[in-house]
Amino acid sequence: MTDKMTPAQRHYCMSRIHGKATKPELKVRQWLWQHGYRYRLNVKSVPGKPDIVMRRYRTAIFVNGCFWHGHFVEFRVESLEFREESSQCCKIPQTNREFWVNKIKRNQERDQQNYQVLHDNGWQVIVIWECQLTPKRIEETMLRVELLLNEYFLALHQPKVVPYDVQETPISIAAEKENYEKR
Repeated sequence: MTDKMTPAQRHYCMSRIHGKATKPELKVRQWLWQHGYRYRLNVKSVPGKPDIVMRRYRTAIFVNGCFWHGHFVEFRVESLEFREESSQCCKIPQTNREFWVNKIKRNQERDQQNYQVLHDNGWQVIVIWECQLTPKRIEETMLRVELLLNEYFLALHQPKVVPYDVQETPISIAAEKENYEKR
């Protein structure tokens, strides 16, 4: 199958695609800001350079484009050759297919490595896919993100409680009263 565009047209179209401040990312940022969550963008010191970093929650948020990160794309080995399966939200192009398959596989591998490094360093990772930010699904998606952030916050800032077993050390009220009077 041949490309419908000339190489110059294709080059121009591809050069207009950027990795920062994408429309899906802007939707997430706007929702978080309107709901009182504060964050930093593309922090280089955090492994993987996440799109949104919330240090208070020790959370890194990645807003992934379905095409570029191969959302629901499967790469299966069948008789010594890879078979790739496109998904509803990620169609692998028919032209220059080998290039795109390798690129998407490399992106997925790099993503997994970054998530693992963050997890090993005590960070929580939230991945939001472009297809989850459609007008019908954005509210549900962002409410799930909010729930996760609250869970992470509570886990991080939970007071240290030392369990006290009443059965092991009985304390009488009279003994407590004596201790109080001695003070």
